[in-house]
Amino acid sequence: MRSTVRTGSSLGRSRAAKAAAAVVAGAMALTLTACGGGNDDEDSDKGGGGGKTGDSSAAVRLPKLNGEKLEVAAVWTGPEQDNFTKVLEEFEKRTGAEVSFVPTGNNTSTFLGTKIQGGKPPNVAFLPQVGVLHQFVDKGWVKPLGADAQAQLDKNFSAGWKDLGAYKDKQYGVYAKAANKSLVWYNTAAFEAAGITDEPASWDDFLQTAQTLSDAGSPAVSIAGQDGWTLTDWFENIYLSQAGPEKYDQLARHEVKWTDPSVKEALTTLAQLWGKDELVAGGRAGALRTEFPKSVTNTFSGDTPAAMVYEGDFVTANINADTKAKVGTDAKVFPFPAVGDDPPVVSGGDVAVVLKDGKASQALMTFLASTDAAEIWAAQGGFISPNKEMDQAEYKDDVTRDIAKALLAAGDDFRFDMSDQAPAAFGGTQGQGEWKALQDFLKTPSDVEGAQQQLEAAAAKAYKG
Repeated sequence: MRSTVRTGSSLGRSRAAKAAAAVVAGAMALTLTACGGGNDDEDSDKGGGGGKTGDSSAAVRLPKLNGEKLEVAAVWTGPEQDNFTKVLEEFEKRTGAEVSFVPTGNNTSTFLGTKIQGGKPPNVAFLPQVGVLHQFVDKGWVKPLGADAQAQLDKNFSAGWKDLGAYKDKQYGVYAKAANKSLVWYNTAAFEAAGITDEPASWDDFLQTAQTLSDAGSPAVSIAGQDGWTLTDWFENIYLSQAGPEKYDQLARHEVKWTDPSVKEALTTLAQLWGKDELVAGGRAGALRTEFPKSVTNTFSGDTPAAMVYEGDFVTANINADTKAKVGTDAKVFPFPAVGDDPPVVSGGDVAVVLKDGKASQALMTFLASTDAAEIWAAQGGFISPNKEMDQAEYKDDVTRDIAKALLAAGDDFRFDMSDQAPAAFGGTQGQGEWKALQDFLKTPSDVEGAQQQLEAAAAKAYKG
């Protein structure tokens, strides 16, 4: 169902606060502790397990697939693609299959829809939106999980994450990659130069910190306005903290219109930052020309780096690959500031699904649901997993490890990325829907009412469809 992402009964403010506290406690601690198909047993290979490839203690048995060729599609490029490739290479080593990776671009649903309708779907694809998973299932494009993949999923994932990959009483997906999307990363040298010793805990503190940094000569906040998905994440954190979890769920289901006063309040709050050109690296015009990877390098490299960049745990992949900054020393992180009573806890993730069924496709899904794949991926950096049985020691650094532990500590009491729950036409397509409306709002943050009207018109059309 498209709605809330937690399981069980409705979640009240007190339980949401406890989940938030778990994540916030972990995120705060990290700044203190951081330092620099069927199972064919006869044909199975016990190859490399965990982050240590070549180990004989594999947690999952895979069939021999010599001569099989698979194609995997996902949105990742650059360092994220390179890190995932290590997982695919281990699968190849252990099965004999040959796997190729195809980046989908930001319009994942359009890319995959074209491939499927053309009769050439990839074997496995990672969908970044729950709404797209539901739409693809309704079209008959996604195949249910096999018994072996289901067994790994049941063993290694909590009910909340399993439910995210299920639809209409069938299990279709594995959330192999998760994200904590309630984090702000900062350049420690910029903070020190401005005399800032305390990380901001409230929105007012955050704005004051940004002003202090700007006054000291540092571009305060780097915003990836060219990638509309980052702007939806900004809005969701503010809205969840300010309006509360129940209202968040209602807006995610479009039971509340985008013209609602709660949306006006959130956009007005967001405009307190976006409306001050001196607080945004390159100003609003510069932000609208900045892609996500550049927003990270703008913060941790160059002669006049920005001081802060908002985004999820995956920022570490770009810091590690594209800058000389060291996570935990040069680059630290604090929880997204509380706008209302509680700090927000927004999670995201990518769900692996089978588009072209067969023994090889199901074997890859089994591997992706295992602790083996999670530990190999974690060892590369820029990744966290909702796999609760994996060895947390495999994470590349203490910062990422603490973020992952905090996400697991929240259990099933979390809120999933709102735009990813929406139909792709509204929440997941470049140049239209929420992405476009928030880019327009970044350009003209004084026009709150106009942004609300634009958002509601797009949402009404997409949800009706």
